[in-house]
Amino acid sequence: MGLSPDNFHGLTLAVSSSIFIGASFIMKKKGLIKAGTKGIRAGSGGYTYLYEPLWWVGMISMIVGEIANFAAYAFAPAILVTPLGALSIIVSAVLAHFVLEEKLHIFGVLGCALCVVGSISIVLHAPQEKPIHSVKQVWQHATQPGFIVYTFLVLIVVAVLIFRYVPRYGHTHMVVYVGICSLMGSLTVMSVKAVGIALKLTFSEMNQFKYFETWVFVLVVTVCCVFQLNYLNKALDTFNTAIIAPVYYVMFTIFTILASVILFKDWESQNGAQIVTELCGFITILSGTFLLHKTKDMGNDASKDKDPPLVESPNHVDTPSNTDSHR
Repeated sequence: MGLSPDNFHGLTLAVSSSIFIGASFIMKKKGLIKAGTKGIRAGSGGYTYLYEPLWWVGMISMIVGEIANFAAYAFAPAILVTPLGALSIIVSAVLAHFVLEEKLHIFGVLGCALCVVGSISIVLHAPQEKPIHSVKQVWQHATQPGFIVYTFLVLIVVAVLIFRYVPRYGHTHMVVYVGICSLMGSLTVMSVKAVGIALKLTFSEMNQFKYFETWVFVLVVTVCCVFQLNYLNKALDTFNTAIIAPVYYVMFTIFTILASVILFKDWESQNGAQIVTELCGFITILSGTFLLHKTKDMGNDASKDKDPPLVESPNHVDTPSNTDSHR
């Protein structure tokens, strides 16, 4: 059974999106490294990277990738588009090896594989979205008690992470920065879907921008994106890119699916087998994330190990204290 023209267009856009986004991690990282030699690093609260052209190239690449991903959903169903986001992990890891000379231990590779398999399992068995024909419909869903509670919980957790855990653990636990990006990202995607519906209906001569709800969603997208970019920069400047990409993908996927289930109540159409499969996917993801966390610094002691890491970086094997100085 072949792909329909619309699905083929969506597939092409989704693959292109992954390539652009995966490459953006590397270009932004290179820009952050160069900017760090000229002023205060982003991980320490500096914004010197804003004057670094290479960082802006990465930023543009990420924007192009996100636009392509956004457009893909207009042609193909989410069940086809979302799993392809895992390709950005592969692109990022390969480029990090050749461009940044960052290492990825064999257990890190296994962790990446578990994350990708678990995420694909969840997405492929996620509930189908109900058709939405108006921004007002999305607004009605978003103002239901369930999603309001979820939104407040996300904002509370993000505030606690920013004011309590970032100063203490931001430079040693990447889950702090990535958690902020992922939580805010779940709200971003829900708002992006609303704005996408507004654009699609507007192009069909049903103007949705005359409703204030549309502009509220636009505002939410803008604010959430600013938060995501700020803390993603801090994460990239502090930790290994090959580890950041899969963990960010995993956490982002989990919270996005959770937000979508709460917002659109698609879980009502699921059977027991689908729910069990999704739970198995979550367990697989957690296992992969655990491996990534436990082995993220394993390569730093490669000089003392008998077995060398799968990917080696000369910048991180000189002294045992390099991990601390890098962070």
